[in-house]
Amino acid sequence: MLTHPRTSHHHDALTAADVMTSPGPQVGDDMIVDVALSVLISAGVGHLIVRGEDDRCAGLVSRTQLTAYRSGSWYAEDTRLRDIVHDRGPFTLSETSLLEAEYAMRARDLAVSPVVDEDGFILGVLALTH
Repeated sequence: MLTHPRTSHHHDALTAADVMTSPGPQVGDDMIVDVALSVLISAGVGHLIVRGEDDRCAGLVSRTQLTAYRSGSWYAEDTRLRDIVHDRGPFTLSETSLLEAEYAMRARDLAVSPVVDEDGFILGVLALTH
C-alpha cells in the first residue's frame, strides 16, 4: 500500500502528487553503468531516476538491475544506462489517483514509480510499502 501521513482519511481523493516523495538522485541516460552504480551506492539509495537528453524522465534503474547487469556475460565497461534494460514507463502522472497508481504499480511489479508532469518531467517518486 502507498502510505503517507495525510492518507489516513481520504485515501480515495488523494493523487500521486499528494503522496510522492523527493525523486532522489537523477542521472543522464548517457551515464556509464559503473558510474551510475557508484552514484547509487554513494547516495545510499536503492534506485536512480534516469533523464533523457531533453531532461524528461527516461526511466528508473535499481541497484539490483545495475548489479545484475555488471555480473552478466554481456557486461561491457563502456555501456550506458540507455543501453540496458530498466523501467522506461509508463510513469505515474501527478494527477493520477492514489488507488490507480497503486494498482498500476502492483500490476507491473514495481516497488517505486517516477511521478511526472504532463510533459514528462520528474516531480517525485511513489513507493509501495508493505
